[in-house]
Amino acid sequence: METFRAFISMVKDSLGYLTHGSRAYHVWMFFLTLIMLIGMYFYSIQLDEGLSATGMTDRVSWGLYISNFTFLVGVAAAAVMLVMPTYVLHDIDFKQAVLIGEGLAVAALVMCLAFVVADMGGPSVLWHMFPGIGVFNFPSSMLAWDVIALNGYLFINISIPLYILFRHYQGKEAKARVYIPGAILSVLWAVGIHLVTAFLYQGLQAKPFWNNALLGPRFLASAFAAGPALIILVLAAIRKFSEFKIEDKTIKKIALIVTVAAQINLIMLVSELFKEFYAPTHHSESAYYLFFGLDGKTALLPWIWTAIPLNVLATVMLTFHKLRNNLNVLYVCCFMLFVAIWIEKGFGLIVPGFIPGPYGKIAEYTPTWVEIWVSLGIWAMGAFIFTMLAKTSIGIELGKLRYKKKEAVKTETAK
Repeated sequence: METFRAFISMVKDSLGYLTHGSRAYHVWMFFLTLIMLIGMYFYSIQLDEGLSATGMTDRVSWGLYISNFTFLVGVAAAAVMLVMPTYVLHDIDFKQAVLIGEGLAVAALVMCLAFVVADMGGPSVLWHMFPGIGVFNFPSSMLAWDVIALNGYLFINISIPLYILFRHYQGKEAKARVYIPGAILSVLWAVGIHLVTAFLYQGLQAKPFWNNALLGPRFLASAFAAGPALIILVLAAIRKFSEFKIEDKTIKKIALIVTVAAQINLIMLVSELFKEFYAPTHHSESAYYLFFGLDGKTALLPWIWTAIPLNVLATVMLTFHKLRNNLNVLYVCCFMLFVAIWIEKGFGLIVPGFIPGPYGKIAEYTPTWVEIWVSLGIWAMGAFIFTMLAKTSIGIELGKLRYKKKEAVKTETAK
């Protein structure tokens, strides 16, 4: 009963703590709320008109929504690069950042699920995602595997930090024997969610652009570059706008992870380009469309030729020790790498898979304002959720939120 009372107290204290903050905090939350409301308005248009309100067609049936979904799976999986050193290898330098990383994973997974709902057209068809109720097709459907993987990883990333924060809220240390097994499982599960997502594309035999043995490993490499890059940027913001102290050595260690992952990702990119263009076949047409255009159709050229130079430049700069250890340069490199991988792993991966079509027809795809604003609304929702999780976690870790038993409260009142 005391544990339940403490948990209810933590919820109440957290909600109260979230409503107080600096002017910058309130402006930030108001801005995110405004973007979410605009996104909801445009989503109502999609619900009214159907997916015809988007730029997707029967030729290109996956667009901005699935592009964001694919990228965010990687952001969610990146938390493992902090979980493993902290909980498994007991590296105390990562301890300050691990709860922030797991909060980012939770927000990313919620956004993943929201983008899937948006791409399905509306929540009315979600019943298909429930085993035994809808047409789940488990275990033959890779999509069913993906649903299980994402929801399982979401549960793990909520339960472990919640247990640790709840113990700290009570003024107690978390028991390693309780959370270490979950942490080890989360490491394996993080790899699994990305491989399953990659297999979802690789299993579509009619899309040769995705029939690549490197797709799964490259998903992981790009995830472990873009995800920690975002974590570094978030930690930089937390250092500036909160009392939570993040040591330079923590950020520099994460930067080393970003660098190695970015280098591996670049090597795999070169390998893919060699395979597509050194001895091209008719299966290389999607890659030709992406990088050079086909029959005068060049909608994706500005995107990919923005992503590749940013990717190369950021990776090269991070490779040099002096540049990487300059935090201002590091933040710029992380931003460039994040944008580059978002383009490359989003538009650069999803859309070309449908072009040209099975009969050679080139039907280009351009997202509509409905898709853009719905996507921005989902990103704002993710940022809103993460801000609340991060603020609560920081409050507990700094000791500003602590459980007061009834006896202690009565004593204080009497005084």
